Amino acid sequence: MPPLIIEAALNGATPKARNPNVPVSPEEITAQALAAMEAGAAIVHTHIERMDMTGDAAADRYMEGYGPVLEQRPDAILWGTVATGPDVEARFGHYRGLARAGVRMGAFDPGSVNLGTHGPDGLPGASVLYATTYRDIAWLADLHDQEKLAPAIAIYEPGWLRTTLAYHRAGKLPAGAFVKLYFGGRYNFLDGKRSDVTFGLPPSEKALDAYLELLEGADLPWAVAAIGDCVVETGLAKLAIERGGHVRVGLEDWGGERQPNNLDLIAQVVDLANAAGRPIATPAQAAALLKLPR
Repeated sequence: MPPLIIEAALNGATPKARNPNVPVSPEEITAQALAAMEAGAAIVHTHIERMDMTGDAAADRYMEGYGPVLEQRPDAILWGTVATGPDVEARFGHYRGLARAGVRMGAFDPGSVNLGTHGPDGLPGASVLYATTYRDIAWLADLHDQEKLAPAIAIYEPGWLRTTLAYHRAGKLPAGAFVKLYFGGRYNFLDGKRSDVTFGLPPSEKALDAYLELLEGADLPWAVAAIGDCVVETGLAKLAIERGGHVRVGLEDWGGERQPNNLDLIAQVVDLANAAGRPIATPAQAAALLKLPR
């Protein structure tokens, strides 16, 4: 089996009020990104403080944290998240600036989903519609091709994977694709509360089997992520390591009653890989495995 790629999602929507170990400032992101790579992460994903910051302003803010990382580790594989805005350009246009500053991966979200939690009656309550239309997806594919960005493909729902596979079969999926299978856990990742209202498939072996059935024959690298849970405690990390997949971990995704830190979460995955006899991929090895275009 290939070396295990560990992606560390360091912050996301998780505020310091929920977990003081979450990095927020550019200085914190630089320090934790470098430490995460030393601990075994081949890919580092982060957010900036404001998702309404777009275009060059967003790219500049990301690079305040990423620039020092790339100076010390030119092999680093970094990527940021989407922005909010009225159109696809506002939401994803900052990836142009990031690509030209040395970032090699960008978000590629092939679908739409309700993100929310339950109300006082236990029924689905407040939510955000995260929408990416087929036209938006085509625009994203062009952007990644033009800027030679590898697509970090989030799979919130099975339909998202089917759309991805349609691009793959047509030879239109941008180079360097990395499929991340997102399973909806026991805790809502938007507010950190335990909730049965979530997205996608549960973090179980049967759910993983369903995704792997869809992926059969596609020869696309894939990873598991437990959003609003612990990817190790659910058993998904062990299953992925045993089956040739990869693992995403970090405080963006983590849900539970504890307040861990990113390095502890990475170490748990490294321990599983060591027990299974599977080596940990360096950033250079991950770039080769994923066939990153830059």
